Amino acid sequence: MIFAIAMGEWVGEGDATTQPDPSRVRRGLRARLFAWSLGHADAAQRRLYADRKRPLFATIEGRDGAPPVVVEIGAGTGLNAAYLPAGARWVVVEPNVHFHAGIRAAAAAHELALTLSAGTADALPLADGAADAVVSTLVLCSVPDVDAALAEARRVLRPGGRFVFIEHVAAPAGTARRGWQRALRAPWGAVADGCRPDRETGRRIEAAGFASVTLVPFDADLFLVSPHIAGVATA
Repeated sequence: MIFAIAMGEWVGEGDATTQPDPSRVRRGLRARLFAWSLGHADAAQRRLYADRKRPLFATIEGRDGAPPVVVEIGAGTGLNAAYLPAGARWVVVEPNVHFHAGIRAAAAAHELALTLSAGTADALPLADGAADAVVSTLVLCSVPDVDAALAEARRVLRPGGRFVFIEHVAAPAGTARRGWQRALRAPWGAVADGCRPDRETGRRIEAAGFASVTLVPFDADLFLVSPHIAGVATA
């Protein structure tokens, strides 16, 4: 049984949103190799993003002093557990099952109450308004349907809840880097788990219907995926 606990209510097998599409659960050698390679990039990710994550994640709050319910889509190796408040309920939707052992270990190390499913970002296992925050870091580049994922984030967030994000995005139109992003999109995606380097994710977030969006562009000095955004959207 895949389940989530949200504000005292069980959301279990009777709720259609808890049923992942089996064809989209990631298993096998290719998924295992991607999990292995990403695990070896943990130290680099900390160097690049830790100073941006700390203030962003500090905006996450629970209701009436209770620990927050935080949904994370595509948690990967579980790096973001370190930035969540101890005692938070961490609802992780990670389609690659080869990441799951590391996510469980991260939850235990940082005293988080974990609910883990091999689901996808467009079908989150929570009731409407059940989450205090939804987190996405370096994920929206590879989800099949960005707009559906953002709509799900809005659906599960309570009024005033926060969508916290760090994503790499398309370079400005007409630049040489944008040309390289477009030219190398197919081979890059083949080795980077479906990542699309030329996706205009910032515009998608701004158009997703959040009450407010604060978005800051920055450059991560990573050639093809150098342009980034970081910010908070409020439901």
